[in-house]
Amino acid sequence: MDKYTTIEDLKHLVQKFTQERDWDKFLFPKTISIYLSVEASELLEKFIFVDNNESKQCLIDKQKEIEEELADIAYWILQMCWIYKIDLATALDKKIKANAQKYPVEKAKGNTKKYNEL
Repeated sequence: MDKYTTIEDLKHLVQKFTQERDWDKFLFPKTISIYLSVEASELLEKFIFVDNNESKQCLIDKQKEIEEELADIAYWILQMCWIYKIDLATALDKKIKANAQKYPVEKAKGNTKKYNEL
């Protein structure tokens, strides 16, 4: 599905699901942000007692659960984009370009320092 599904298709999927239940009237930026944070925390919880290397095996062992958490995160991102008319592809493109300026390859390659420490 990834190969053929657009972000717009996904936004429509979320929109249809939400509107069928008449839930869109409950969704405000703050509410969506809270749900997004909760779902991201639930993803993090899957890795709570493992180190970085063990997390790779954890991903394999708990793949279905992790996929569900990632889907929940995507759901709330798409909700925000649909309801508040955010073009996610454009926003991501702009952010990558801004980060490319902050983290030029010649300075950032191979390290994890913050841009102001490069």
